Amino acid sequence: MKNLPVLDISIILLYLLAMVLVGVYFARKNKSAEQFTKASGKIPGWAIGLSIYATFLSSNTFLGVPGKAFGGNWNAFVFSISMPLAAWVAAKYFVPFYRNTGEVSAYTNLEKRFGPWARTYAVVCFLLTQLARMGSIFFGISLTLQALTGYSMETIMVVTGICIVIYTVMGGIEAVIWTEVVQGVLKTLGALLIIYLIVSGMPGGVSKIIEIGKTDNKFSLGDFSLDFTQATFWVVLLYGFFINLNNFGMDQNYVQRYHTASSAKEASKSVWLCVWIYVPASLLFFIIGSCLYAYYQVNPQMIEPVKLQAAAERLGAAASSVDIANLAATLKPADYGDKVMPYFMVTMIPTGLIGLIVSAILSAAMSTISSGMNASATVFSEDIYKRYFKSGLNDKQNMRLLHVATVVFGLAGMACGIAMIGVKSILDIWWQLSGIFAGGMLGLFLLGIISKKSGNLEAFAATIVGILVIVWMSLSYLIPDEYAYLKNPLHANMIIVVGTLCIFLTGTLIASIRNKRATIS
Repeated sequence: MKNLPVLDISIILLYLLAMVLVGVYFARKNKSAEQFTKASGKIPGWAIGLSIYATFLSSNTFLGVPGKAFGGNWNAFVFSISMPLAAWVAAKYFVPFYRNTGEVSAYTNLEKRFGPWARTYAVVCFLLTQLARMGSIFFGISLTLQALTGYSMETIMVVTGICIVIYTVMGGIEAVIWTEVVQGVLKTLGALLIIYLIVSGMPGGVSKIIEIGKTDNKFSLGDFSLDFTQATFWVVLLYGFFINLNNFGMDQNYVQRYHTASSAKEASKSVWLCVWIYVPASLLFFIIGSCLYAYYQVNPQMIEPVKLQAAAERLGAAASSVDIANLAATLKPADYGDKVMPYFMVTMIPTGLIGLIVSAILSAAMSTISSGMNASATVFSEDIYKRYFKSGLNDKQNMRLLHVATVVFGLAGMACGIAMIGVKSILDIWWQLSGIFAGGMLGLFLLGIISKKSGNLEAFAATIVGILVIVWMSLSYLIPDEYAYLKNPLHANMIIVVGTLCIFLTGTLIASIRNKRATIS
């Protein structure tokens, strides 16, 4: 632990104040729900693209990815490699579809296609996904700031959360987008600065890092065998394609941005701009992880405090120093990977630069959380409150509803972050939860736009089957070992793949059978 110098604290506080002032500035424009949720469709495509990029590049990337690369290899980078194909589908089909409907909610069309239950089901899946995402990001940022300041993770989540809530509530989607443009640039510069600091302090420089990385297989993209029980190249590629398809096609965070563009062409450009920036930017964080690994291989004595901290957390407060030391000696890099980046910042980054890098990490967290708050509030307003409780609200009532919902979802995200304290890997927990919650709604969405013959009955039956499959795949690890044959044999990342295909194929098959019977009769 290290007490931050006054200069670094001042830089961080100035950054937080600047974000709040952005919300105050845009608050003058937010006189209607249309402005709050769509920015009146006047945002340029390049700004939307940077905004989507900033949402993708969360603190899960900033902290979780270097931790994964440090503890393993570049297998998780395959997720980024899958993005261009998902973006092509989104730009060609999803963007025109949503622009033509004109609906600010991504889920209104499901009710028109299959009925109220489909819309509600997708909304619940989305809100659960957002809470999981906001929680994992709150956890990630508090993990770093705790190492730097010594304050409790709960306190850090509350302080940062209040700042995010203020500028999101006051500024609406326009404040979210323009702050994300700045945050996207800031977090990228932060990553480049960290790489420079590691390489400059590394004996032997880049060549030594490459030598150690090659020796220990740190640059591998994973096993290329067709084994779906492990996180092979193909498992991560499939997971990445389906989750990115869900992001571009069903996630309100992204769909809402399509409506803020001046045209469908500008909206499509924003998708591609996000991809071409995100793929190389995400690679930077894998490079950081590999650089940190090489750095601490050359300086093994410097990583001992991290191993001791990880061992102490596992054993609990009652553990003796001998037990902690014995466990620390057996830990592998994967067991303490998430702690390495904050530790490097605490011990190796000079005064002044720490404040800048923490601000970059804060920006990574704030951009994604603010997007999640705004999108969740919009979905709750359009798909739940107005649908089931009270429609026909005037602008004043609409704005009050959106403001209250934004605050509530912000507080709920903090609560989820507190509940995640103690998890082993930020990236792993986020990937698992998103795969579980997103699989169902993506399958239902694809069934609705591709299988024209599928109706309400087919969609409902397929969704029930899909939910049962997802629940089984998610919870079968709880089955006793004597019934091991009943457990899910596939890797957890396959849940979204199997769940999506199960709903889509089941619905298509039932519709085909019914149509054949109708033709015969």
